[in-house]
Amino acid sequence: MINLTPWLNAPAWYIAFSGGLDSTVLLHWLADYASIHATPPLHAIHIHHGLQPAGDAWPSHCTAVCERLGIELTVIHVQVAAEASLEQAARDARYAAFQTVLGAGDVLFTGQHCDDQAETLLFRLVRGAGLRGLAAMPQQRPLGRGHLVRPLLNVSRAQLHAYAQSHGLIWAEDPSNADRAFARNFLRAEVFPLLQQRWPQASQALARTAGHLGEALGLLDELAQADLALAQEGAPAMWSAVDSLDLASLAALSPARQRNALQYWLSLRTRLPDTRHWAGWAALRDAAVDAQPAWQLTDGKLERSHGRIWWLSGDWLQPVCGTLRWDKPGSPLLLPGNGSVSLQGAPEGDLRIAYRQGGEVLDIPGRGKRDLKRLLNESHVPHFVRPRLPLLYRGERLLAVANLPRLAQADCQLHWQPPTNAQGLS
Repeated sequence: MINLTPWLNAPAWYIAFSGGLDSTVLLHWLADYASIHATPPLHAIHIHHGLQPAGDAWPSHCTAVCERLGIELTVIHVQVAAEASLEQAARDARYAAFQTVLGAGDVLFTGQHCDDQAETLLFRLVRGAGLRGLAAMPQQRPLGRGHLVRPLLNVSRAQLHAYAQSHGLIWAEDPSNADRAFARNFLRAEVFPLLQQRWPQASQALARTAGHLGEALGLLDELAQADLALAQEGAPAMWSAVDSLDLASLAALSPARQRNALQYWLSLRTRLPDTRHWAGWAALRDAAVDAQPAWQLTDGKLERSHGRIWWLSGDWLQPVCGTLRWDKPGSPLLLPGNGSVSLQGAPEGDLRIAYRQGGEVLDIPGRGKRDLKRLLNESHVPHFVRPRLPLLYRGERLLAVANLPRLAQADCQLHWQPPTNAQGLS
């Protein structure tokens, strides 16, 4: 088990407490540690997924365990999305719930151990995962506003079981762990006993291998950061709410370095595509100059425009339409799913915000009437921005285009705060 000293200054400690063997040992060990050391307040969190009848009894079991140890328990009920991978959906729901609890600097301890590390490596090997998938679970990483810490990664399941028995601990057994239709359960029940019969230290060896792969991934991440530094330059300030990269800088790299840089960049924003779906990157990169290609990914999409690739997620994926009256132009106006606008100057009359329908004309001082489509082309506005670019009207007359000072009447300027790309990944 790791040295806990680096985390003693955290505002609070939380334990992800399922009630199973691993988290029960972790809870007991941390409670014992807290009884003889000055530690932050210790709390437990139980996530109730509602996926099987047996799980309905676990909150009561966890409550009884925590009461005996004098530890505060929070039970959180979550809804698990219906997805192809129920395990992944449950994990997403669980960690989303944890993030709602963690305050700035708080620590969440989880019970993954050495055998989990080994099983994860073997499971991902047979699925053909790349280096990022094969790398070891880190001992610590950011989680929301706090930190996730795994203090048991150097401890085997057998050691945890021995600890539990020697301290008379009682834990809940998940019936689904016996179902060998699940790949991880099959590896645990069928494959690992054979490996350990021939190589008793197989789990520790595989865990070490995962650690070596993690070091290799760290070097590739450093290379990706260097390659991305140049590609991140030159982003238009007016569209800084949308993350983007310079396409020419990426295309100048070898194909392997392109994928490495993009894997690092995308891993902070979405689940990474598998090998088959990387054809989408080639199609995006190699499309004709005047094309508007897009690469759809799990949590958003990449679009190409004006020599850059742009990451769109959250509100940027939702269409906007309709007209909003602006009765109080002295105050910002919230745009549903599209940020907000504010007005500099105070033109009189009935004002409204609308979006492009096609055929709009703007009367520009000194230039006369000009087609809005051509003006947006001249201003190098990315094509995906144009349908949601707020337009200020007085009656039927177009007065100003948001964030483009040249495209406005002399007595007003329309300022738009676009929606941000909300990210939930780490």
